[in-house]
Order: sequence, then structure tokens, then C-alpha cells
Amino acid sequence: MPDARYLLLAVAVSAAVTWGLRALPFTALAPLRASRTVQYLSTRMPAGVMVILLVYCLRDLPLTQARAAAPLVALAVTVGLHLWRRNVLLSIVGGTAVNVLLASAVFGP
Repeated sequence: MPDARYLLLAVAVSAAVTWGLRALPFTALAPLRASRTVQYLSTRMPAGVMVILLVYCLRDLPLTQARAAAPLVALAVTVGLHLWRRNVLLSIVGGTAVNVLLASAVFGP
């Protein structure tokens, strides 16, 4: 069995590495906040991410089958809720609820 000094040193090294890894993002974050590139990306990324998710989710959708109606109706509900209330959480939850309800109850297996 290892002696007590070895165990204490191992715990101290582990604690120092853990602390350093947790502190590193905060030290790197300060210069990034002043960056014009990061400010530009912060205004453009949310829409870009949503477009990528939309393409990913609808890319293999069989438009000739009836089950394709559930995600398309859910997409319309999501867009409609967002245009009406301008609330991202409401739009996502509403669209997801409509998709789950239609996919499982109406167009289910």
C-alpha cells in the first residue's frame, strides 16, 4: 500500500489540475468578450444554428408519405408561435409538443 505522502501528493496534483482546467475557460473568456469577431458571431450564430438543425431534421423526410405531415405541421406551428410571441422557449416547446402529439397519435405506427 502506498504511503501517506504519496497519496496526499496525488490528491494535491489532482486538485490542482482540476482547478486549473476549470479556471482556464474564465481566463480565456475575458479577451474574447472584447473581440469584434465574437460579437459578430453572437448576433449571427443563433439563426445559423437553427437553419442547420432545420436542414438536418428535414433532409430525409419522405414528402410522399402521410407521416411527413407531423414535422411539417410542427415546423409551421413553431414558426407561427415565434412570429406571434417572439419567445424562443414557447416556440420550441410548442413545436415539439405538436410534433410528438401528431407523430404518436395521428400519424403513429
